[in-house]
Amino acid sequence: MALSRDEIMEKVREALVDALGVDEDEVTPEARIGGDLGAESIDYLDIVFRLEKAFNIKIPRGDLFPDNILSSDEFVQDGKLTEKGLAELKARLPYADLSQFEQNPNVQDIADLFTVDMIVGYVESKLGGEEG
Repeated sequence: MALSRDEIMEKVREALVDALGVDEDEVTPEARIGGDLGAESIDYLDIVFRLEKAFNIKIPRGDLFPDNILSSDEFVQDGKLTEKGLAELKARLPYADLSQFEQNPNVQDIADLFTVDMIVGYVESKLGGEEG
């Protein structure tokens, strides 16, 4: 049986509370994983591991947090994502809201895209894609 978005949110919240040692009430849909919840690069691996376990899904490296985009000259120039980089990011993160980021695509701001709601959307897409 498919999980509801609320049920997914609850499991994502548990994973983030366990991985980051934050309070449950801090894990709101709009909370940024790094900016608001204090995740550092090593934490992202732990988050992915906990999500895989909680939802019994496989999350390929770079799928949820596509850091490899940032290391490509094709996608990044002068500290900003190029048109091609933005297109790649949109393709890789269809569940993220890029509307603000697109106006000024600074690489240093990319972490702000990773919100709790984005993770819920990602998990939802993975679960939906594996059934049927």
